[in-house]
Amino acid sequence: MTGSLHADALALLRSWVPPSPEQAALRDRYVDHLRGRPDGMARSCAPEHVTASVLVLDEARTQLLLTHHAKSGRWFQLGGHTEPADATLAGAALREAVEESGIGEADLDLDPVPALLDAHHVPFCGDGGVWHLDVMFRAVARVGAAHSVSEESLDVRWWPLDSLPNPELVPFAALALARDQSTGSLSMVDPGGGASSAAADQPSR
Repeated sequence: MTGSLHADALALLRSWVPPSPEQAALRDRYVDHLRGRPDGMARSCAPEHVTASVLVLDEARTQLLLTHHAKSGRWFQLGGHTEPADATLAGAALREAVEESGIGEADLDLDPVPALLDAHHVPFCGDGGVWHLDVMFRAVARVGAAHSVSEESLDVRWWPLDSLPNPELVPFAALALARDQSTGSLSMVDPGGGASSAAADQPSR
């Protein structure tokens, strides 16, 4: 795992403005974890490591793209572990979204600022399970973007925000919408580290 990814994640979390006291406490936990663990981004880091996921909305902001996760058998947002080639945490999130949804990078507008944090235990990760310190980003899929099912999924499908199959996702989607409305626009993120302007389980794998 590259030191640049670790440094990017630490700087991103330190500068992030949490939307609530609970999110601030999680941010502090993530920062302390990364400060104490140079390997804190790696899948092998136990008992916890940082992951990245994406809440993908349609352009009308009425649907959420979810994956029916093969290992858990439940519907979740797109996301997973970081990889050695990832330069930034936002880039890792975008890569996971592309891999798990089949939607091309050009059709996903990703906000490089985290939407929220979620720490949860994943029993099937590692030897006996670990905690995923997940950093959730928010993205919008452009109209006409075609999705497909990856090897990690049983299905990939759009779900109306008022009838999500996993109740745990409801508050996450609400926060993603709230942040989208407060910022007014999203940014296209280059997985290599740059961001350019554009008009944007509970295991996270």
